[in-house]
Amino acid sequence: MTRAAGRALAAALIVALAAGQAMAAQGNAQNGKKVYERKCWWCHGKSGEADGPGAAFMIPPPRDFSLGVYKYKTSGAESPVPRDEDLFSIITNGMPGTSMPSWKEVLNEQERWDLVSYIKALTDMFEEGKNPPAIAIGERISSSPESIEKGKKLFVEAKCVECHGQAGRGDTMKKLKEDGGARVWPRNLWKPWTFRGGVEAENIFARISNGIPNTPMPAHAADKTGCGKLSVEDRWHVVNYVMSLADPDRQVKEGATVVPGAQVDALPKDENDPAWDEIPSAAFRLVPQIIQKERFFIPANDLIVVKVAFTADKVAFLLLVDDRTKSIVGDSTAEGLAWDELKPDAVAIQTPATVPESSEKPYFGHGDGSHPVTMMYWASGAAGQPDTSKLLTASGAGARTEGDAGAAGFASHASYHEGTWKIMMTRKLTTPNKDKETQFEIGRFIPIAFANWDGSNGEGGSKHTMTTWYWLLLKPATGSEVALYPALVFALLVGGQFAFSIIGRRKKR
Repeated sequence: MTRAAGRALAAALIVALAAGQAMAAQGNAQNGKKVYERKCWWCHGKSGEADGPGAAFMIPPPRDFSLGVYKYKTSGAESPVPRDEDLFSIITNGMPGTSMPSWKEVLNEQERWDLVSYIKALTDMFEEGKNPPAIAIGERISSSPESIEKGKKLFVEAKCVECHGQAGRGDTMKKLKEDGGARVWPRNLWKPWTFRGGVEAENIFARISNGIPNTPMPAHAADKTGCGKLSVEDRWHVVNYVMSLADPDRQVKEGATVVPGAQVDALPKDENDPAWDEIPSAAFRLVPQIIQKERFFIPANDLIVVKVAFTADKVAFLLLVDDRTKSIVGDSTAEGLAWDELKPDAVAIQTPATVPESSEKPYFGHGDGSHPVTMMYWASGAAGQPDTSKLLTASGAGARTEGDAGAAGFASHASYHEGTWKIMMTRKLTTPNKDKETQFEIGRFIPIAFANWDGSNGEGGSKHTMTTWYWLLLKPATGSEVALYPALVFALLVGGQFAFSIIGRRKKR
């Protein structure tokens, strides 16, 4: 960024901040109270003490406004409270990965500023009529390979890897919790769309500088916690490194409902085969299972990435799950990271036992008596024992029978590295048990769904995350013969028209 561009950006920011401050000054706390009582008390409580009826089901818990402690702020370290613009931004945009939604489509701008005024009135931490100054960010250092490399080294030197992991996927070896005792997970930096305090470079700079109050995330602009002090320039290098980690393959594409299967000459040898790099992927959100007892409200994993390859007679699925802990029952390290009884990590693929002719699908919760489903299941096993896998037929919750994995050619293999499970499952396209096991037909849309269990989070049985139904399409490769047929038909049509035109001219003679 040139100095002229930097000055122009600074001027624009000053104008925007001035406009925000003007709106904040106009916020009406009495009107904000009315909005709060309509929209906010259910979680935050009638007096803002985070004791609303829904609070018990929320991880992380809702903010306690009476304390005046906020995690995400762009004010400097000298201010214990956020800027008005920070509160307005959270109300407007919500916080990914929490129960706090975006209100910009529900509340108009003035109502949101009125809420800012009312929320500030719920504690004596804010100085009346004053808005804390913004943190000093210095001059933005443009991202470059050199800056990213410097940031990567600083990421290690500042001990960021102890919580965020060597690759930045949040695979901590520590059991982390907030000051109040609630469990907290380090952010997976490969998925910036999950950043709760904003994804812009300035937001990340503020978080590195201020830390996140009430959590293990330290302030790297201050000499405390033994994590060292980073200069303004160093912090910008770390920002550039963090932003370089974003992985678009891990982002859910809105409206995408199809898992594309790619036809190959030979299936990849295992889950780490570089051949998988050439296979397209699809990412889907994992949501808690809250339909059947025992219901589940506190998920740790939020995403599954799927790749599919197939040959003339077999299909292979590659499932990628970012899981901060490798759950191996009986392993002392894994046991120490578990917050409940440690159980195996696991994933499952679900498809209809009989592919429906129409758009009708089985009940997504393990099918039903009239519409059973096939489930390909893998679990991480226990210390000294291998992973386990099963081919199941389910006709409702708890109604499962195990199939003949050998006859179906079903097998699985998995590995865990730097916060990610890679699980490869293979199976024959068709099996002898045609009435109870899915027959994968090339070129046909087949309903498909996924489930995940995070063992260190106490997930097992009905306590897990899952997706809704999507579609699997094993799309045949386009060979030369496919291109030849349309060309041949076109030639015949043109030739026929030419022949008819000649006949027509002869008749006129």
